Amino acid sequence: MSVRPPQSFRQSQEDRNGLNVLEYELMSERADSLGRHGLKVEAALAALKAWTGERQSGQEREKLLNDASDAVWAFFIQREICGMRNNRDAIQRYGIPNEVIARLGAIRK
Repeated sequence: MSVRPPQSFRQSQEDRNGLNVLEYELMSERADSLGRHGLKVEAALAALKAWTGERQSGQEREKLLNDASDAVWAFFIQREICGMRNNRDAIQRYGIPNEVIARLGAIRK
């Protein structure tokens, strides 16, 4: 009578051909990119919040709004690439203002 090891100890074809290694590297890059985009969103929102009407013009505020909306748009796209489809938690966590959300995906001339 022979005894064979459990199937969970058996190496799969994916382990042998390197797919797991590649998938691991891709997931790592996605996560790293998501983190970088998150930092850009934080910086853009901080600059927008630091705007004051006494020292800066309305045009500067428009530029800050556009920069923030571009950063948030890129962040949301990266989240979707990582499989996160619902952005409500990110909006709440980062405190993204409605005026930034209203500009998402807008094409400016």
